[in-house]
Amino acid sequence: MTIGPYNVIEKNVSIGDNVTIGNFNTISEFTDIGEDCSIVHNSSIGAIPQDKKFEGEESKLIIGKRTIIREFVTLNRGTKETGETRIGDDVLIMTGVHVAHDCIIGNNVILVNLVALGGHVEVGDWAILGGASNAHQFCKIGKHAMIAANSKIVQDVPPFILAGKHPVQYSGINSLGLTRRGFSDKDKSNLKKAYRYIFRSDLNQSDAINRINEEFLEDKNIKDVVDFFKSSKRGII
Repeated sequence: MTIGPYNVIEKNVSIGDNVTIGNFNTISEFTDIGEDCSIVHNSSIGAIPQDKKFEGEESKLIIGKRTIIREFVTLNRGTKETGETRIGDDVLIMTGVHVAHDCIIGNNVILVNLVALGGHVEVGDWAILGGASNAHQFCKIGKHAMIAANSKIVQDVPPFILAGKHPVQYSGINSLGLTRRGFSDKDKSNLKKAYRYIFRSDLNQSDAINRINEEFLEDKNIKDVVDFFKSSKRGII
């Protein structure tokens, strides 16, 4: 472990092996940091939530392995609602990002400079949020989604897609990202056809979901899409 000057590390903090911490960071109590993480400079890690309902209860911030946290990042711990804020493995959190209480960030996520996530936001594995994007509390962002810079996210963003414009809307599947992660041409073709039923046809959303569920019965990626739509509480972009 390497810890630079002018850091404050409070009690009840757990820091894994081979963690590097730069200068002028505050790591608050009830924070767990996984091995091989890097925290650069001037960040607030695990501070109490910015939530008037918070009553000082014990809750946690849990950061996975090999996650990189750049300058001026604020990560708040959870509230009694869920008990924790959780950051996955191999996450890149760039300068000026804010992650509020009770968020769940998956593995291999990238949060670009100045992203701000409200409370209870969930971000799936491999998702990328472009710079200065803001997500309303309780929104869900599906795995392998890529969202354009300066996006205002007030509804759920389905998995495997590109999203952008104002207001945020579907712009196609994340073909390049999926190719880089080993998805086959058939996988991408099925996803593209499924999303065409949802966003580019005359079918209403319920009928489109039923149709793709029947047509791609054995496709696990399509099942993920269907499950995401069925579990959405804020509605879909």
